[in-house]
Amino acid sequence: MPPRSPRPVDKFDDDDYPAYTMGRAAEMIGTAPAFLRSLGEHRLITPLRSEGGHRRYSRYQLRIAARARELVDAGTPIEAACRIIILEDQLEEAQRINESLRTRGATS
Repeated sequence: MPPRSPRPVDKFDDDDYPAYTMGRAAEMIGTAPAFLRSLGEHRLITPLRSEGGHRRYSRYQLRIAARARELVDAGTPIEAACRIIILEDQLEEAQRINESLRTRGATS
């Protein structure tokens, strides 16, 4: 998963800004709204809610949902796809931390 933007200039540059309705989000990743709801039920993504209670998705969440769709389309059960994505994210974070420590250690 691509890293989030470090310092957004405004909400349009913010990967975490909940800009997309469920219908638009589903259209963007080529799936049905029920797929997005199921990702929420499996706690892979938790969309924010508008004042009216409607789900709103960020670009970051859509990238995660698109990755889940790739896995599901390849035959992976949704529960397993969600777990795979969580583990990929944890691995990426661990690698970033290791690189940071390695870089800091080299400059000490």
